[in-house]
Amino acid sequence: MVSRHRLGETPLVTQANDYQGVQVETIRQGDGVNFPKSGDSVTIHYSGFLKDGSKFDSSVDRGSPFSTQIGIGNVIRGWDEGVPQLSLGQKAKLIISSDYGYGSRGAGGGKIPPNADLIFEVELLGINDKKVKPQ
Repeated sequence: MVSRHRLGETPLVTQANDYQGVQVETIRQGDGVNFPKSGDSVTIHYSGFLKDGSKFDSSVDRGSPFSTQIGIGNVIRGWDEGVPQLSLGQKAKLIISSDYGYGSRGAGGGKIPPNADLIFEVELLGINDKKVKPQ
């Protein structure tokens, strides 16, 4: 929505959401050198939450990291755009607007309602053959 303004003034623009797309908040730095590119295979531990804090899925709880190719549409757009911003070993929070998540269709047999914004805590454990070294 654009507010009314006088000629020569900058219009005030407001949005319904505080953000659109994906925001990345670092929890722990990675190596700062190795970043996944489109088509790379990544291994990730994740926990997914709705904005109210309820958890809908977690590879951590299952004890089995998730592997996929990134940047080619195998996962939600928020992951395809957020994960390549992470370096190997980085742990971060991905805050994903609904249009970069599951949109109006929702997912998970009702666990993720339509138009839900999502929060994923992710840890990038591997990129192709590069893995995080145990500490």
